[in-house]
Amino acid sequence: MNPTLIGFIIYLLAMLGIGIYAYRRNESNADYYLGGRRMNSWIVALSERSSGESAWLLLGLPGAALALGIVEIWTALGCLLGIFFYWYAVAELIRTQSEKYQAITLPDVFANRFEKGGKVIRFAAMLIIIFFFTFYLAAQFNGAGKVLNVTFGIQPLTGMILGAAVIIIYTMLGGFVAVVWTDFVQALLMFGALVILPVAGLLEVAAEGKSLAGSIGSAGGNYLDLAGGKTGWAAVATIIGGLSWAFGYMGQPHLLTKFMAIKDPAKIRKSRRIAFIWAVPAFTGAFVIGLVGLSLYGQGYFDDVEKVMPHLANTLMPQWIAGIIISAAIAAMMSTADGQLLVISSTVSEDFFRNILKINLSPKSMVQLSRLVTLLVGLAALAVALTSGKLIFSMVSYAWAGLGSAFGPALLLMLRWKKITWQGVLAGMLTGTFVTIVWTEIHWLDGNLSARFSSFVLAFIAVWLVSILTWPRLRVE
Repeated sequence: MNPTLIGFIIYLLAMLGIGIYAYRRNESNADYYLGGRRMNSWIVALSERSSGESAWLLLGLPGAALALGIVEIWTALGCLLGIFFYWYAVAELIRTQSEKYQAITLPDVFANRFEKGGKVIRFAAMLIIIFFFTFYLAAQFNGAGKVLNVTFGIQPLTGMILGAAVIIIYTMLGGFVAVVWTDFVQALLMFGALVILPVAGLLEVAAEGKSLAGSIGSAGGNYLDLAGGKTGWAAVATIIGGLSWAFGYMGQPHLLTKFMAIKDPAKIRKSRRIAFIWAVPAFTGAFVIGLVGLSLYGQGYFDDVEKVMPHLANTLMPQWIAGIIISAAIAAMMSTADGQLLVISSTVSEDFFRNILKINLSPKSMVQLSRLVTLLVGLAALAVALTSGKLIFSMVSYAWAGLGSAFGPALLLMLRWKKITWQGVLAGMLTGTFVTIVWTEIHWLDGNLSARFSSFVLAFIAVWLVSILTWPRLRVE
């Protein structure tokens, strides 16, 4: 049997094994969704990192770098700035606030903060999460199809179904404990792949007697231009668009719940250092993979530029190492998809059934309900993946902008500004969602200023302005 396939099968079985092991550790929704707030620094840091950087990092960013050149450095830099900022500005505060208000979901954090308006906020947050996460999940399943197609010749449709099945099953079984432990393993695999493969690629470029910059420059086009060949406002907008990826981190529910799960808030500082050490080499490696692909193959070689990473792994590495690297690509998708599935199921069962409809089931019945919701949402996302022709990069960008602007400004101000009101929070959520949907549909607007930037800024203004206008009547300490 192919050594690559053997390694991949072992990896999948290990992930399912973790889910089965964690099955009996879920006695309540607090266990199923936050692991009982028992997680240590390493688990939280690496789980957050692998969940934060999905198929987008292993496939999307290298594909964008291959297609556009070094202009994508602004995207990588924007992501690193976002990671640094929210670990400093949000992580410790949301951990303490979530425990203070007995919150186990992000809508919980908002709704329990205010005596009035909590139900409206909770319902709006639930709809926003379900809407944008469906696209985000679909991107992960799409990535599974691409990797398995390049590596094993499996039809993309079959690959999507296989990847979705494994993710849905172990998330249903093990809940948060399974998610964070599989994420921990997956983060190590991803890090190894994003360090080993770029080095191998650079050695291959050198072996062909080329330099990376020289071979890219000889390909023609504007691949060595930091503005992608654009000038004036178009160049500024391009740079802002790349850096605007930073805004999204403040509003991603599947990442923020990782902060809420750490055992001791004081341990956030150690987790932060671990996350930084992981992030810088990982983003650098993903960016270099795309440039290596551009150097070795040029444009037009791939029918889909997002296949460059698995292609390089299969071409440059021994089969058994390629198997590990391919497993890392699948890991990137799984580590994000499982966290997102868990967030959606927690939002529907905890926020909607328990807090809005006031349906009080036993702890074990709530866990079973959560598992059912996980299955249904996973199937819905798979349906989107099977019918959508969009690239992973574009689907993740859309969901990233929507979630980041809907929740980021409201959360940042709620944690650090006493005059915020529930009307301000709701206004920010609705503004971020509406602007993202409309802005991305109007190509002239999105082409001149990224929806990721515009939606966040306008949502921030909405939270601040509406809170100022409603503060004298509804003072909340």
